[in-house]
Amino acid sequence: MNGQLKDIADELAEVLWRERTVYRDRAGGVVIRGEHVRRWISLAPAGGRGEVLVRAGRILDGGTTAPARSEVIVPLAAGTGELAATCRRLLAETAADAATRAPDPSRAGRSGRPGRPGRSGRSRRSGLSGKPRPGGRHTGFSSWVVLACVAGIVALYLHSAGVFGG
Repeated sequence: MNGQLKDIADELAEVLWRERTVYRDRAGGVVIRGEHVRRWISLAPAGGRGEVLVRAGRILDGGTTAPARSEVIVPLAAGTGELAATCRRLLAETAADAATRAPDPSRAGRSGRPGRPGRSGRSRRSGLSGKPRPGGRHTGFSSWVVLACVAGIVALYLHSAGVFGG
């Protein structure tokens, strides 16, 4: 099955993309990477004989792959044409999903997970006004406590060393 899967993946890669990389993954499946479109397709043996599990996902910055966004089981008897059509549909779903989850440019460089379902673009601590705070970050209460403790320890050391003339 693995040899047949590699041959099918090679044929499919020629149909889908001009520029591609085809390789085996650790699980015994075959991966087709389209770096220029920042997408990947995975073919793996499915539970039934003559079926293949097709997965599609994105290639992230730095070349790492994101988890599969969509998957479907396709019979191998369907042929390369129908398999290619299925792959194109999965790739379109992946592209549409990536477009809806694109990070907000105003949040660039901030930590957090953009596009989480059920949440607005604002963080929990942004307040009711929705306006950014002037001056950027501020020192929190716990930071002031730490600074006061450090200042107290330094003052105690200086006092015990006789710096204050006592």
